Amino acid sequence: MKGSTEKITTGHGHPPLNTVKVRRRTPLNRMFAAVYLAGALALFYHHARTLLSSTTISSFLIRFPFLIADIVLVFMWSTTQSFRTRPVIRREFPENLKPVLQNSGEFPGLDVFICTADPYKEPPLGVVNTALSVMAYEYPTEKISVYVSDDGGSELTLFAFMEAAKFAGYWLPFCRKKKIEERCPEAYFRSNYAYCSETEDIKIKYEVMKQRIETTMERGKVGDEYVTKEEEREALRKWTHKFTRQNHSTVIQVLLESGKDKDNSDSLMPNLIYLSRQKSTASPHHFKAGALNTLLRVSAIMTNSPIVLTLDCDMYSNNPLTPQHVLCYICDPAKDPKLGYIQFPQRFHGLNKNDIYASEFIPLFLTNPAGMDGLAGPSYVGTGCFFCRRVFFGPPSSMVVPEIPELSPDHVVDKPISSQEVLALANNVAGCNYEEDSNWGSKVGFRYGSLVEDYYTGYQLQCEGWRSRLCQPDREAFLGDVPISLNEVLSQNKRWSIGLLEVGFSKYSPVTLGVIAMGPLMALSYAHYAFWAIWSLPITIYGFLPQLALLINLPIFPKVSDPWFILYAFLFMSSYTQDCIDFVLAGGTLQIWWSEQRMWLIRGVTSYLFGSFEFSLRCLGFPTSGFNVTSKVVDDEQGKRYEQGVFEFGVASTMFVPLTMAAMINLVSFFHGVIEISRGRRRMEEWFIGMFIAGFVTVNCWPIYEAVALRKDKGRIPTKTTIISAVLVFALYTAASFTSP
Repeated sequence: MKGSTEKITTGHGHPPLNTVKVRRRTPLNRMFAAVYLAGALALFYHHARTLLSSTTISSFLIRFPFLIADIVLVFMWSTTQSFRTRPVIRREFPENLKPVLQNSGEFPGLDVFICTADPYKEPPLGVVNTALSVMAYEYPTEKISVYVSDDGGSELTLFAFMEAAKFAGYWLPFCRKKKIEERCPEAYFRSNYAYCSETEDIKIKYEVMKQRIETTMERGKVGDEYVTKEEEREALRKWTHKFTRQNHSTVIQVLLESGKDKDNSDSLMPNLIYLSRQKSTASPHHFKAGALNTLLRVSAIMTNSPIVLTLDCDMYSNNPLTPQHVLCYICDPAKDPKLGYIQFPQRFHGLNKNDIYASEFIPLFLTNPAGMDGLAGPSYVGTGCFFCRRVFFGPPSSMVVPEIPELSPDHVVDKPISSQEVLALANNVAGCNYEEDSNWGSKVGFRYGSLVEDYYTGYQLQCEGWRSRLCQPDREAFLGDVPISLNEVLSQNKRWSIGLLEVGFSKYSPVTLGVIAMGPLMALSYAHYAFWAIWSLPITIYGFLPQLALLINLPIFPKVSDPWFILYAFLFMSSYTQDCIDFVLAGGTLQIWWSEQRMWLIRGVTSYLFGSFEFSLRCLGFPTSGFNVTSKVVDDEQGKRYEQGVFEFGVASTMFVPLTMAAMINLVSFFHGVIEISRGRRRMEEWFIGMFIAGFVTVNCWPIYEAVALRKDKGRIPTKTTIISAVLVFALYTAASFTSP
């Protein structure tokens, strides 16, 4: 939808590099928010009056949780209004860069950080494809440096990148010559590419590289027949019997050097550096945030480019002109001096037709960031983000000086990256004890203190006064993989929930520090994510209590003839309608929106609930599970079921127990209500809301019923989970029966 106002950014007589428009529906959003808030306040009045007029303890106890649930729902609704206050649309004009950047020497350097942590969960071939896609940017190659952080410390990953360095000599000039847009080799060769002998020759070279990498993975070691150069043998000799994933020295291997290596067209190659930081069981390593900070220091020593791009290992470049879109902001003569980073939306390939797990996260990656972009800018989402290096060294007004001058963002590197002096210093700053008694992780670099280092870092940077921009080119900048089993999806969500709660209940909480540092609207935006997991309260309450009330014959909602019924109907229907409209206007479909709201309900009784519980245990000092890498490995049978839109359960996860319980109790209570009403024992007018809730949840739970009773494949819900759930539902009903009037 077009905006109502347009601001053209320009300067010094140059044509505009970017524009910004405010969406037209903004005034309507604000009007609706005022009306909805009035309805929410009226609901609280109704709750208070009902509770005060309760005649029995049992009726009070079963109604009180609904007050808590509605308070949480209204709070979370209020946080979403910050995204609707001033959503904007931006547009860039890369074709107008020529007057600003007249030759390749004027392009700023670009350091790309790619992190991987486990070659068996994140196959090296996929990481290689990500690296090759950014090495092939339509950008001066001598200005690009790609750093691969291998936190798994695997010789298999290093070998894969040795092979990638060789293949890059053919792939990069091929991309430039053919001017192809799909510069990830795997994605290009599975597309409808134009056939020619040159293309087939490149494809053969790619298949040879792929076969060597996959064979090495199957063997679990690098075969001598694949190592042809002495420097490769020397690098691989570092993997001795004393070298373990959690205890090893730093490995830095320069695989390509821009000033020395050339491709088969005699053009300069980008830098390609492999890094596995020093690990010790006696020292904290701070997971991905620690790996990124090591990359930040090592890259400062070796290249110190003013722009830094962070990428997930499976998030390949889909648009070779992405850096030019970034330069439309960074090189704009009229740019905001507080501009710290440019965030691209996370987009994905391989989604099934209806996106059954809501993996596209349209609100999270499209609609909400557009709303934040109209304020101070979107949050950092961990990948597809271009930073100005200066942003990692304190607020715009006062730089935090690093401990050595070589780490300063203003330092000029004047030595080759493979020189002994540079490598020695790079090894030093990659040491596991380097950060002791320093500002790294607190005032400098990516921030420690949460499992979601991306959210926490972006939040802290914006609290310091930095601003950001959302960049959405017509062709997606990056495409990533999605998990295709429900257990992987929920485990990932649980980890996010724990990390977000760590921020929400810390001294840096958005509702305290955020309000002071950023203002109430941006603070509400960040609070929406920080308290994501508390959705579990209202979803669990509304998923179980109305159904128990149906079973024990306890009316808790207004009759259809009661004026308060209209309020309930308005609050439910209007919020769902607004959410659906926003979703569709952002490019979604009604079927995918249905998947989105269904997964919201599923997450409420699984990942949000278990994330909240595990966070509570951590606060009480109990040991919990640590950081787990999301698997990017795809099983063929799982892949087929996913393509068919069939839910993948498969494992006996404890998170599936409350989910199966909710499905059972809603189904039983709904049909119990139908039978009672059809026999004339109850009136529909009195039980309509309770019946509607039970029926609505039942419809959403069809994939669970299918997995419990109708399927025989390996992806069904295990019988053990079904039995445990049934027993617990019966116990819950028995306990509730004692409170019936």
